[in-house]
Amino acid sequence: MIKKISMLLLILTMIITLSACKDNNTAAAGVNQKSKIKVVVSFNAMREFTEAVGKDKVYIETMIPDGTEPHDFEPKAKDLRSLSDSKIFVYNGFGMETWIDKTLKAVDNKNLIVVDASSGYTPIKDTDSELVKNDNQEDPHLWLSLKGAESEAANIKNALIKADPADKDYFEKNYSDFKAQLDELLNEYDKKFQSCSNKEFITGHAAFAYFAQDFGLKQNSVEDVFADGEPSAKKLKELTDYCKQKKFKSIFVEEMVSPKVSETLAKEVGAKAVTIHTIESKEKNKDYVQCMKENLEEICDSMK
Repeated sequence: MIKKISMLLLILTMIITLSACKDNNTAAAGVNQKSKIKVVVSFNAMREFTEAVGKDKVYIETMIPDGTEPHDFEPKAKDLRSLSDSKIFVYNGFGMETWIDKTLKAVDNKNLIVVDASSGYTPIKDTDSELVKNDNQEDPHLWLSLKGAESEAANIKNALIKADPADKDYFEKNYSDFKAQLDELLNEYDKKFQSCSNKEFITGHAAFAYFAQDFGLKQNSVEDVFADGEPSAKKLKELTDYCKQKKFKSIFVEEMVSPKVSETLAKEVGAKAVTIHTIESKEKNKDYVQCMKENLEEICDSMK
């Protein structure tokens, strides 16, 4: 009987201790979170840049869940609530977040620092008739350019300094480190692309114009910039003939876009369908630099 009582007391003691630890950990997490700058970002690429510059000084919430196409997203009430107590809001711009104006008008946070990450960069105009008709005249995929990423990260850095001037040197150092990684990739692959006789590549949808601009390359796409629908039979025939003529070894497909047409095209012209990262969502637990290095390597290899 005494043994049973002793065992019961031991179990109760363990339960109380574990509960106390859990409460302490939860409280500590709450305090830790409150000590950081709360930043809401529109989608994954903006999170990557904010994390690279802010590191452990920021607490980041991403509005658009991984696996959701940013072009089709509509903010919900919980997103507005999150913005209402956030210090900074980062979005890509160039028409990527079509809901931005309506959302900002609905947010009750007069102190919110709003960052249009593409601000200051010259947009690439799109000439697709359907996009122009729908007022989507700017290619939004700036983050897929290493130079564009540097510019967007710089805008985020400036916002973090505005929110927390005391940590200016910390943010400047993190930005410099991130920029150095991007510059290293730029320099390495600029030399590699210069040695390629072919300067063209085929993508599933036209997300790599800024990327191509970095290195003097030309992108051809199966679908239009916003991946709306499938290409016409005429367009597909033109692409097929073009790929055969140029003898492309790879047709690049994206995880966020249906690969069926690109895979069909690859099969038709005797090429490989190769996955490329758009970084709109977190992909295979890789960070921005890792994803971009893989993109560079795959595209460079396809031109040899």
